Amino acid sequence: MVKIYPSLLAADFNNLENEISEIEDIVDGLHMDIMDGSFVPNISFGFPILNSVRKISNLNFDTHLMIKNADSYIDEFSKTSRQLTVHYEAVTHLHRTVSRIKELGCEAGVSLNPHTPVFLLEEILPYLDRVLIMSVNPGFTGQKFIESSYKKIKKLHEMKLKLNPTLDIMVDGGVGENNIAKLYNCGVTSFVVGAGVFHQEDKRAAVLNLRKRAENND
Repeated sequence: MVKIYPSLLAADFNNLENEISEIEDIVDGLHMDIMDGSFVPNISFGFPILNSVRKISNLNFDTHLMIKNADSYIDEFSKTSRQLTVHYEAVTHLHRTVSRIKELGCEAGVSLNPHTPVFLLEEILPYLDRVLIMSVNPGFTGQKFIESSYKKIKKLHEMKLKLNPTLDIMVDGGVGENNIAKLYNCGVTSFVVGAGVFHQEDKRAAVLNLRKRAENND
């Protein structure tokens, strides 16, 4: 089953409620990119925005912590978000962090930057709900998809079959109508899409088209 998570970072913040309501009934959640300007070279938004969006939407929040010292903030993020993802590269005691996320009643995910190999997740994989593969260098929306990501995703899918068959494989960066079917065939089940949804004139049609192309191998 294909899951689509539009990235709020690409939305028009001057018209946020309408942007979300237009697609609310046809997406699987909103992807929240939390950036600290240290782990990644950009600053996005934090608790005030999530709290405000929670008041206008019942969608699942898939919150991606692209920050250092994530352990200090996961308790607070768990109040608005059902899915929390931390970066392998930014967490010192990953098992402890993943365990805490689950204790808070959230699904736990780990993200890998483009340079980080998937074999490093072998020990933690059985404890995860999802792995988020960054197919661009994190920090900015609208970047070009890194082609080596296909091979990386296939390796992760092989690990999934052996270690955690229910694992959700998510990809973020450069996802669009031209590559979503290939990514789905490689084993991706959840797709983060920013400009491919929120920058389109007809956002509903964009979501439906992406889902159709993946499921129909188009």
